[in-house]
Amino acid sequence: MAGSYAATALAGLLHAAPAIAGGPRSQRWAPLPTRFGAGRRRHAAVSSWHRRRVVAASSQNGGRFGLASNSELQVAVKPAASGGAAVEIELVATNAGGALALHWGARKPGRSEWVLPARRPEGTRTVDDAALRTPFKSAGSNSTLKIEIDDPALESIEFVVVDEAQNKWFKNNGQNFLIHIRQHSAPAATNTSFSSERITRKNRDVMQLLSKHTSKSADVNKPTEATPDRSPTVLDLFLKSLQENNGCQVLCKKVFKLGEKEILALLSEVQGKFKVYLATNHVEPLILHWALAKKAGEWKAPPPDVAPVGSTLLEMACESSFSDAELDGLHYQVLEIELDADSYKGMPFVLRSDQTWIKNNTSDFYLDFSRRTAKTSEDSSGASKGTAKALLETIADLEGDAQKSFMHRFNIASDLVEQAQDAGQFGFAGLLVWMRFMATRQLIWNKNYNVKPREISQAQDRFTDSLQSLYKMYPQYREMLRMILAAVGRGGQGDVGQRIRDEILVIQRNNNCMGGMMEEWHQKLHNNTSPDDVVICQALMDYMNSDLDIKVYWDTLNKNGITKERLLSYDHPIHSEPNLTREQKEGLLRDLTNYMRSLKAVHSGADLESAIGTCTGYTAESQGFMVGVEVNPVKGLPSGFPELLKFVLDHIEDKSVESLVEGLLEARAALRPLLLSSTDRLKDLIFLDIALDSTVRTAVERSYENLNNASPEKIMYFISLVVENLALSTDDNEDLLYCLKGWNHALEMSKKSDNQWALYAKAFLDRTRLALATKGEEYHNILQPSAEYLGSLLGIEQWTLSIFTEEIIRSGSAASLSVLLNRLDPVLRSIANLGSWQIISPVEVAGYVVVVDQLLTVQDQTYDKPTVLVVKGVKGEEEIPDGVVAVLTPDMPDVLSHVSVRARNSKVLFATCFDPNIFSELQQYEGKVLSLKPGSVDINYREIAENELLVSSSPDTPDGQSAPSLSLVKKQFLGKYAISADEFSDEKVGAKSRNIAYLNGKVPSWVSVPTSVALPFGTFETVLSDKTNKEVAQKVQILTDKLNQGESSALNEIRNVLLNLTAPTDLVKELKEKMQGSGMPWPGDEGEQRWEQAWMAIKKVWASKWNERAYFSTRKVKLDHANLSMAVLVQEVVSADYAFVIHTTNPSSGESSEIYAEVVKGLGETLVGAFPGRAMSFVCKKDNLDSPKVLGYPSKPIGLFIKKSVIFRSDSNGEDLEGYAGAGLYDSVPMDKEEEVVLDYTNDPLITDCSFRNSILSNIARTGHAIEELYGSPQDIEGVVKDGKIYVVQTRPQM
Repeated sequence: MAGSYAATALAGLLHAAPAIAGGPRSQRWAPLPTRFGAGRRRHAAVSSWHRRRVVAASSQNGGRFGLASNSELQVAVKPAASGGAAVEIELVATNAGGALALHWGARKPGRSEWVLPARRPEGTRTVDDAALRTPFKSAGSNSTLKIEIDDPALESIEFVVVDEAQNKWFKNNGQNFLIHIRQHSAPAATNTSFSSERITRKNRDVMQLLSKHTSKSADVNKPTEATPDRSPTVLDLFLKSLQENNGCQVLCKKVFKLGEKEILALLSEVQGKFKVYLATNHVEPLILHWALAKKAGEWKAPPPDVAPVGSTLLEMACESSFSDAELDGLHYQVLEIELDADSYKGMPFVLRSDQTWIKNNTSDFYLDFSRRTAKTSEDSSGASKGTAKALLETIADLEGDAQKSFMHRFNIASDLVEQAQDAGQFGFAGLLVWMRFMATRQLIWNKNYNVKPREISQAQDRFTDSLQSLYKMYPQYREMLRMILAAVGRGGQGDVGQRIRDEILVIQRNNNCMGGMMEEWHQKLHNNTSPDDVVICQALMDYMNSDLDIKVYWDTLNKNGITKERLLSYDHPIHSEPNLTREQKEGLLRDLTNYMRSLKAVHSGADLESAIGTCTGYTAESQGFMVGVEVNPVKGLPSGFPELLKFVLDHIEDKSVESLVEGLLEARAALRPLLLSSTDRLKDLIFLDIALDSTVRTAVERSYENLNNASPEKIMYFISLVVENLALSTDDNEDLLYCLKGWNHALEMSKKSDNQWALYAKAFLDRTRLALATKGEEYHNILQPSAEYLGSLLGIEQWTLSIFTEEIIRSGSAASLSVLLNRLDPVLRSIANLGSWQIISPVEVAGYVVVVDQLLTVQDQTYDKPTVLVVKGVKGEEEIPDGVVAVLTPDMPDVLSHVSVRARNSKVLFATCFDPNIFSELQQYEGKVLSLKPGSVDINYREIAENELLVSSSPDTPDGQSAPSLSLVKKQFLGKYAISADEFSDEKVGAKSRNIAYLNGKVPSWVSVPTSVALPFGTFETVLSDKTNKEVAQKVQILTDKLNQGESSALNEIRNVLLNLTAPTDLVKELKEKMQGSGMPWPGDEGEQRWEQAWMAIKKVWASKWNERAYFSTRKVKLDHANLSMAVLVQEVVSADYAFVIHTTNPSSGESSEIYAEVVKGLGETLVGAFPGRAMSFVCKKDNLDSPKVLGYPSKPIGLFIKKSVIFRSDSNGEDLEGYAGAGLYDSVPMDKEEEVVLDYTNDPLITDCSFRNSILSNIARTGHAIEELYGSPQDIEGVVKDGKIYVVQTRPQM
């Protein structure tokens, strides 16, 4: 359960080494000693620590090293007096009290394993046949030791110093000491992909890691794996005949396995009557032992009139015989039961063949009648909206049974897999939520039920096998299925599960610990093993390694969520504390280390070493313990993969984690092709991948302190590693892979001292943040409704439910990535001289300013008016108070923090201010009303009057309040449905059309203007009044009356009704003539369907007059909405490479000598519409148009592209009304749907080619300057670039 006990248990292992107290990493085991070329088997508890890699800085030829505050170790290497190849190493520990010893071994060139030299100082003893322990000799206040090495094949000695009296271990800055004793020539080059200290990553294309499974909604639940054809079985034929001959409707069905045979159970409705049919291809005669259930787990005998003829009624059940039948020469048995299905929830049953009872594995068979309500995956009503409602209610009904034991829970989960599969994404979300509730101990694990560990293991294996099958069938859901598997754990059919029960007895017997806490734990294990046992085992090992310090035992338990009360709550409670002796220590550590393997094999899906052992194979190592236990390796592992995993294990506790993380990622990348295949042991590989992923996360978290003073390049490199790790765990990871390519490119730019590297890196930092936020929203939309609905059914505490999705996100690599981004952001801002704000949740708001010290102190308050909180301290875990519309702070909480998520979900402006002067100024506004408008990099704020706040915070302007006095003159239809550009006038079209017509022939020759025609003012009203649209007009009038009475829901209804308009014949004829006469393509020439597409686009433009935003904006300024007229500008779409918007006066500074422009890849809708991310921005002096200055590189992840088409642009009489910002309120609609493309900027010449970029940006600036001079006033210009040529599609006065 990677999110809870497994992750914390693994973290405990990874952080165990610095304490060392009782011995080196005794809780680790070495699964692959011979496979990795270790030479011979060594005791698992010690060998992996001995084989540990050291960083190059720890490797020396001698010198002085600090041991304690006033003690040092002096090491000298010289030729031995005996001559020949012998070398003498002299060690002196100054001011060293106590009984020091050297724990050591020697190493050969290029090898990590310790060799135990035959020539040893007096008093040397071996430790577990894996290391040597040699005592120092006291010499006054010092301790000395001389070692002579005469084996010329040995290159160095590796050691730590041990104070055996106090059980202290001294290392060299957290690493082993490594002393070179002779030089060897470099080994010949090999084909391996790594050295002893660092791997060399394979030079693979990042896009080989692409996972893209976007499905059409209609196909979202269909498996993508091809299913081979098979001949229909007799049960298939029975079902077909039932439906064809009897005319029955199958309401729900379930097929159960009976060994190699099957039984089909179904509920059907025939002419208003409900019938249950059971059909089986089982050969021997069968008796159905059955009942009916009104609630989960109930067995209730059916009424006598329901029982089939010849049945025997019992006290709580009924027994009925199957009848023989035949179809197409195939024999089967069948039973039919007619009943009132609405009175019951389901039918439990078992089968009897002679005196043999047949069950569904270890559970009863159960036909769930409620399954018939689960025909769609999404419920749309109330609290269960966005969930597989029927599945969640079934889970809740069965939770009472599931609480009996893990065996019951996993068997029930297996039975529900088919229902979840039918419900698709929401079904899998329901399973994940349920398993997460279990993994995080929100549900009871065992309730008065004695179950064998083998049975738990079998049930767990059955469930994980089902998940493995789904993983193969549904690539689009692999990410969610991985999370379910991580929550469940690996399982272990038979052997591994039973060993949990058997081995504890061996441990007790071998180590003479038959009573006390060990016996209580034994009884608990025999009754019901659970993931808690992993933690208990770890706590016992930590206790013994700490010289029997009972505080360490409790620390380990408590850190992993196990309290004294929890120990006492088990059916077989653990009352006692461990009370062991030093004499028991060595044997218990050995045996518990091996026992931990069994526990993790069943419970810990994310444990790295057990996952490696399961995939690469191992055989039990200890004498007389776990004899005969063997796990075979998975077939088809990549060449060199075991050696790569050995490298990972050898570096697992390195203080510097860079090479470890590289090794982990190389292992994941090498493993990935196997995860896409259909190997029989796929789930073992999935669990290995989950474990590698988890270890990357814990390793990166361990590196935070070392990165405090790291260079920006080092942080960027770590970011690239974590982005790669996240991409390897993510479905639809295209955006993340392009982020990864961007970070790699930024690193290359930095190495080349490109002066744009920080600005470029900042764009990819923003894009990566956006990817995290998008992923968070996706998880929230998919998982949170199921968590809240199922949680309400199961009585889960509300605070747990409210942070459910948040905790899912933060338990993965996304949280680590977010921390690293936060560290790098201010550094890049400083280097690139960027703005003063980080905008986490961009929302335009207004409110009263309130200044507080800490958000935590006011999070429970309710503000009765719109409030802008200026907060000095935000930690990240607080709630946003009710009534707050904005939170501004100098703190930089994580983008995935609780408060950030809350702000985005609640549409609250949330931003970090990096400039102390701006923040101080904001504090001075306390009690006043501020309007805040976030831009691309900064927040524009100004003080406003209270009456302006009332206007801006309500769609309706109350009577009696001042508002701008603006008016619109209703335009009349002048007799033509369509006009060409030379007919454009202010009586016929809006300023958008007129300006385009004016530009034609007046702009420089290197600037093109698209050919245009228009549907003039009044056309819409004339079409609506046409007799063919009488019914539509009547509906619009009724809805308009509702709207005038304040029913704003009528807006959406009006828009939908208008889409039913029919085009008058004259309109079609005139538009065709004008378009063809202007040289534009006529959509109808491609078929009637193409004209219908064009006509639908026109209607959508007209209907946008009733957009909510547009409608309420007219109300606020008291414009008569009825007088707003909508012309439609028709233009041929230029399939743009880039789109741009120019402001010929810099809007940020007001500087009229400077042009400001933004550029996006593809169509301009991503620039002017609500698409996330930033465009490329630049400024250019009008007196130096050849030298544009880039202000920011693009971070927009999506570009829009379209084939050759026609676009219909809104052109109302209100869009350019002075004093009314009407631009952008209404829709422009292309005839064809744009294609959304995830953008890769690393191969875009606008980003990577300085000469190309300068040329394009200069031409854009020249275009703006030329048009401004043409009009004689500042202009807001839209245009595109195609094959280097500039097209202007619109211009208007700059507001």
